[in-house]
Amino acid sequence: MSYDDKNVFAKILRGEIPCNKVYEDDHALAFHDINPQAPVHVLVIPKGAYVSMADFTANAPEDLMVGFFRAVGLVADQLDLVEPGYRIMANHGPDSHQEVPHLHIHIFGGKRLGPMLMRNWDGGE
Repeated sequence: MSYDDKNVFAKILRGEIPCNKVYEDDHALAFHDINPQAPVHVLVIPKGAYVSMADFTANAPEDLMVGFFRAVGLVADQLDLVEPGYRIMANHGPDSHQEVPHLHIHIFGGKRLGPMLMRNWDGGE
């Protein structure tokens, strides 16, 4: 999957599309998901053209990687999710249902989230 600079997150980073911003620094931008799957559902994206976690960890400079992951933790803390708990998730590729070809971390919280995956997969319990 190659990076498409016309994707919605690239447009948000360029200020072409507004977002409900939660946090921003030199390395990351965090904003509320427009289709929340939990009472708290925030996306954190790196400031750079990275399709996936594999692309990011192979190609991003070290300061961007550190700053991005630090931003994920800061956002969870800012949203008061640390004590009750939260889930973070990043999708990669078509089998994971990655919808936007720009690395993004989902932060879910605000309620008990239940099992991590549905158990009705082939070979499951």
